[in-house]
Amino acid sequence: MQGLAIIVDWHAHLARILDHLRSLLLLLTRVWVSWQFLKSGEYHVPLLSPQVAALAGTFGELLFPVLLVCGLFTRAGALGLFAVNAFAVVSYWHVLGKSGYEAALGQHVLWGFMIAVVAIFGAGAISLDRLSGRRQHH
Repeated sequence: MQGLAIIVDWHAHLARILDHLRSLLLLLTRVWVSWQFLKSGEYHVPLLSPQVAALAGTFGELLFPVLLVCGLFTRAGALGLFAVNAFAVVSYWHVLGKSGYEAALGQHVLWGFMIAVVAIFGAGAISLDRLSGRRQHH
């Protein structure tokens, strides 16, 4: 039993060390996924009129990533960007759903997971949310 206690103590120590990296990982995740949308520009959206698509695309692909990078209203920004990502997949399913485009679809799935992590866990300590006193509850 003493061997098991040593392993449990070691694992608890490892967890404390890795916990210190949580906010850095969340920051890097926020920046990476935001960059993917900030650099994407505007694309034709087949389900919306060009005017509505331009407005929604500009709003969604610029505002939500900026909120994520800053860590301001992070969870709302993450949910908004999740919707933008989902809408992109639906809008371009005629391409993304075809054979040979699995990697492109995989990118959207990965971004969706990254955005979901930020929405669920929040921005972490390196954020304007934390500086402004809107503490996260764990």
